[in-house]
Amino acid sequence: MDKRLMRILDANFNRTRESLRVMEDYARFVLDAGQLSSELKGARHQLREAVEMLGGQRLLGGRNTPGDVGTKLCSAGEMDRSDALAVVTAACKRVVESLRVLEEFSKTVEPEAAKRFEGLRYRCYEWEVQLISRGVAKEKLGQMRLYVLISSELCRKGPLEVAREVLAGGADCVQLREKKMAAGECLALAERISRLCREQGKLFIVNDRPDIAVAVGADGVHLGQEDLPVGCARKVLSSEMVVGVSTHSIAQARKAVDDGADYISVGPVFATGTKPSAEPVGIEYVQQVAEIDLPQVAIGGIKLDNVAEVIAAGAKCVGVCSAIICADEPGEMAGEFCRRLSEKSKIKK
Repeated sequence: MDKRLMRILDANFNRTRESLRVMEDYARFVLDAGQLSSELKGARHQLREAVEMLGGQRLLGGRNTPGDVGTKLCSAGEMDRSDALAVVTAACKRVVESLRVLEEFSKTVEPEAAKRFEGLRYRCYEWEVQLISRGVAKEKLGQMRLYVLISSELCRKGPLEVAREVLAGGADCVQLREKKMAAGECLALAERISRLCREQGKLFIVNDRPDIAVAVGADGVHLGQEDLPVGCARKVLSSEMVVGVSTHSIAQARKAVDDGADYISVGPVFATGTKPSAEPVGIEYVQQVAEIDLPQVAIGGIKLDNVAEVIAAGAKCVGVCSAIICADEPGEMAGEFCRRLSEKSKIKK
């Protein structure tokens, strides 16, 4: 094989292998996405098998790092990576480019290897969507301040109108919680709220129904302690979707982490009419769970007159239901919560 061709194949094999490892580690350590991480690990083995068809280690015979003019070339933005999501986004772009080069040049020596590179390239397009979509969702989870739960039984106005108003008022996330509504009716409502949230660039979560969450393209699902386990929900959800879990004790919070939850709710902090039989966990649990390295939503009986206490205990995000959706003007109430949260945040800094 011509050494110039060997250099091209070797360089792009290395680029692909390195980029796949970046993607795998992001899936494993940032997203805690076991299945996706496993698929990317398998892709590195598939890559190696395809390269073996081209000569494998013999490609090293063309390597000439000291004489490679490209080692001194660096684009203006190559060292500009603002966060982990930016790193994996660049890796995703790089991997499909290098696979395309492998595919095209291997056609001249081993067409079967070219087909394998092509198949792997198409899989990488899919993985790119999953990694970036879920990465964006996780970034949004970490930035949440106001999380509003909507139940048609409690809404003073229609649930769709309430969703529209609370989003305008500043809510970062809307959860649809319908325990009694018929599936078809819930699906129709979820579709409309999901569209609203996408238009506003806000998160939409469906309570207890992974099937409906998938059907409407929600950002994720929220599970209670008596609902499906996280692992079972993952089998239904697409890889980019997030899973939240209700927790009422530090043991449950730690288990949620071990199970691969993307965020947890912490509560009920105070007695709540939404779940009158639930024993309040109190401010102490909010303080205790702050050690858990996962986005958290303090929830349960939170109102304007006690939200400052919750934030002072360490909560960065509060989940509110009745205090907002039962209000005459839910959008204005959501806005007032956002102002209180912003004020307390500035004081803590």
